[in-house]
Amino acid sequence: MVIINHKTEFFQNLANNDIPGYFAEISKIHFLQNHFRGGYAMVRKITLAGLFFTLSLPCFMMAQTLDGAPYTPGKDPDISMYMTNWKDSAPKNTYGALTEQAIMTRGNAMKPPARGAVLEYCNRFSHASLASNASTGPVTLKGEQEVYYILSGKGTIKAGKKTIDLYEGICMLIPSNLTFTMTNTGTETLTLYLVNEPIPQGFRPNKELLVRDENTMPIDSTNGHWCHIVKTFFETSAGLGTLERVLTVSLDPMTIAHPHSHDPGCEEAWTEISGTSIAFIGKQIFMQPEGVGYMIPPNGNTPHANINTSDKPIKMFYFARYKDHDLRK
Repeated sequence: MVIINHKTEFFQNLANNDIPGYFAEISKIHFLQNHFRGGYAMVRKITLAGLFFTLSLPCFMMAQTLDGAPYTPGKDPDISMYMTNWKDSAPKNTYGALTEQAIMTRGNAMKPPARGAVLEYCNRFSHASLASNASTGPVTLKGEQEVYYILSGKGTIKAGKKTIDLYEGICMLIPSNLTFTMTNTGTETLTLYLVNEPIPQGFRPNKELLVRDENTMPIDSTNGHWCHIVKTFFETSAGLGTLERVLTVSLDPMTIAHPHSHDPGCEEAWTEISGTSIAFIGKQIFMQPEGVGYMIPPNGNTPHANINTSDKPIKMFYFARYKDHDLRK
């Protein structure tokens, strides 16, 4: 009976456009689901319905320039062209022993020629794996550099005078002109996300491998776009050339990020690391399980946000190039 009363107040707040009251009821329902587990499924449905209804409120009380017309194929972006699962991509051998499966490739951000062919600034973004006891050949990147984020497994990477242990949560920036070898030292497959970016003319790359351990890094912020929990690995000052930021974003249970859009020139990608969220992109919603990534169409009128309706945190891998920027010389 208590849950039914909150359900009534929940929808009354929505009907009255009482956004603060709506979020107050969200908090109450979240509290109730923790104390009345038998009603969790019903509460979750109520909350999810409320979230989607809120997103459909007139301009959501803030984004008054968004297109209020219904989704129109041929006019609105086909989000399926911007959203891919690496498991659907054909494997490709690189660096002697690495197996890559594409998530995003070079193409056209406004009119992708193929699914996932949306990158105009980065060269490629893929899921990569290295079999147990396998090693890449010595690799030296020329005119490009790469970011690796370790998803699972154990191994080492040798670059210059450094030998670094690899395990879940390690993120590396491998600069141009540095020879490296990566080895899987464990019994399970070593898996990672790989971002390859070109080196702009006049850019000065790092001379050494740069490594971050997410497991020991502090949280940078918890309130960006309402609820993003951010850990930043690299920015331009740390040695990125084309990209401007690489990080992870987590969402706590029963939270929704602030819907917003991006203008031409922005290249921003979100890929699920753990858990399953709901991706609100443009005028559609999609389930986004582990391994699925998307880029936001940069037309200035395609909002996006992720929603975590589960009872566990979710985490995403993020990289972005926002606009023309000064290079490190």
